[in-house]
Amino acid sequence: MLDADDVRRIALSLPETVEKQRWNHPTFDVAGRMFVTVPDDQTSFAVRCPRLERDELIAAEPDKFWVPPHEAGSAWVRARLSALEGPDELYDILLDSWKQAAPAGLTVEQ
Repeated sequence: MLDADDVRRIALSLPETVEKQRWNHPTFDVAGRMFVTVPDDQTSFAVRCPRLERDELIAAEPDKFWVPPHEAGSAWVRARLSALEGPDELYDILLDSWKQAAPAGLTVEQ
């Protein structure tokens, strides 16, 4: 099963990613913009996600994606680590969030 260490390992593998502590838990930034955070219980993570896409994700896979009430006004979504199909899906989710935060000229070799 995936865990917070997998989130950390994959996030830090993306170019120019740095880890910071915010709200007493790890967050990951690119070019000074946060793109993923691992909340206290470490059973999920939060990533950037445009609101329209977020609503579609939640409707399609409510056991995997959700938004806590205090984050309803944000452009972030949470994902349950136990519901992911494996490291490839985790990578894809983190990469998508990273791309939303990264400067236009920064790319990932795949």
